[in-house]
Amino acid sequence: MTRVFAIGDLQGCADDWNQLLSDLGFDARRDHLWLVGDLVSRGPDSLACLRRAQALGDRLTTVLGNHDLHLLALAAGVSPKEAGDLKPVLQAADSERLLDWLQQRPLLHHDPTRNLLLVHAGLPPQWTVDDALEEAEQVQQALRGPRSAQLLAAMYGDAPDRWRPGLSGTDRLRFAINCFTRLRYCSATGRLLLKHKMPPGEAPDGALPWFAAPGRAHADSTVVFGHWSTLGQVHWPDYQVYGLDTGCVWGGALTALDLDTRQLHRRDCACHRAP
Repeated sequence: MTRVFAIGDLQGCADDWNQLLSDLGFDARRDHLWLVGDLVSRGPDSLACLRRAQALGDRLTTVLGNHDLHLLALAAGVSPKEAGDLKPVLQAADSERLLDWLQQRPLLHHDPTRNLLLVHAGLPPQWTVDDALEEAEQVQQALRGPRSAQLLAAMYGDAPDRWRPGLSGTDRLRFAINCFTRLRYCSATGRLLLKHKMPPGEAPDGALPWFAAPGRAHADSTVVFGHWSTLGQVHWPDYQVYGLDTGCVWGGALTALDLDTRQLHRRDCACHRAP
């Protein structure tokens, strides 16, 4: 019987990932993995994470996270930030092959049979599932096209912070990227509040977890996401969401969710980076 597991942010923690897969009895000849993105950065071995993910072929589905996009921007020479611990990836003999594979990954994955969405960060409340898939496709086409470097250079920034159908060009693409890869909080009217990273109990007035915004147009689907290591809770049954980033790189845990039984599996991690 094929099992499907979703796993939280790896962030270069290759050994912890290997240990969790061993705990699960993962068999690449039979089982399938979903990853919530941020395969790289901050942890001790981003290169090993990329190599294993790419080697799994069609047994693995992963979406892009903000750190994955940062790596692509570094490779394109357009990132305003330093390479830091991503230098081994950029200097590896197989770097071109791995980065090409990464650039082909989607921003959003939809499994209509299970009524599940996989995304790194979140979705604005105004989007239906079809809206989200359409916006993800537009970004994916741009990232894979001849002007991908221009988009990677232009994606840094917090504006526009509110969805409207009339958005176009780079503004529309940047808004979508920010939702898919950076979103934690929004206002009740759906304005993105990208500066806030604290747990929900410490959020300022008017800041709602994106999945708690009233009238979410995609609320009938279960969403599996990562990105938010301070969230403090994995399963939020009132909202049909699972937040799987449990802070592995910070000395928390790496968490897997069996997508059929909805059983959670946790592997405690060493602290690779001080919070």
